[in-house]
Amino acid sequence: MARYVFLLYDAEDWYDTPAASDPAAIADELALHEEFCAAVAAAGAEVVGGEALERSSTASTVRRGSGAPLVTDGPFADTKEALGGFYVIDAPDLDVALRLAAACPAGNVEVRPVMELPG
Repeated sequence: MARYVFLLYDAEDWYDTPAASDPAAIADELALHEEFCAAVAAAGAEVVGGEALERSSTASTVRRGSGAPLVTDGPFADTKEALGGFYVIDAPDLDVALRLAAACPAGNVEVRPVMELPG
């Protein structure tokens, strides 16, 4: 099995809606992710990690270059969609990972193989 990271990108305007503080709406959103996890297991793959992230306005970016690192508030790039969470999936191959990404409840899912390092 190979590991893949699913980076979940979506608009952050959900945080500004009444649903963001409604326990029933939050439960509905979580149910979509539970269904996704069940689909992963049904495909013979496994979710081995993952987390939801706070909105991008809470981020800090550390840029390294010549001299001391520069720390700034906010995300690296100005985009309409932000990284909102991730899953780490053990899947038999990339084809299975891509099929699972299509079932993932996020606006856009970037699928990246995890680099296997020796030792």
